[in-house]
Amino acid sequence: MTQTFTDQPFELKELEEKLDQLIGQYYAVKNENHALKTKQEALVQEKTQLLEKTALAKTRVEAMITRLKAMEQTHE
Repeated sequence: MTQTFTDQPFELKELEEKLDQLIGQYYAVKNENHALKTKQEALVQEKTQLLEKTALAKTRVEAMITRLKAMEQTHE
């Protein structure tokens, strides 16, 4: 199949459109990636806070159990 000179501008236009689409997709993925990283950082911080709160609650509950056992032993 022989291409003529007049076919080239059409092919260049198609390539430009495809390149524009790829650039648009690149920026969309880049923005989504940034948003996901930001969300991940927030979730990691939230997880850390929840683990700290859980550890504190566990310590308090264990202390209450210990006090209750001590009270029980003194009343026997």
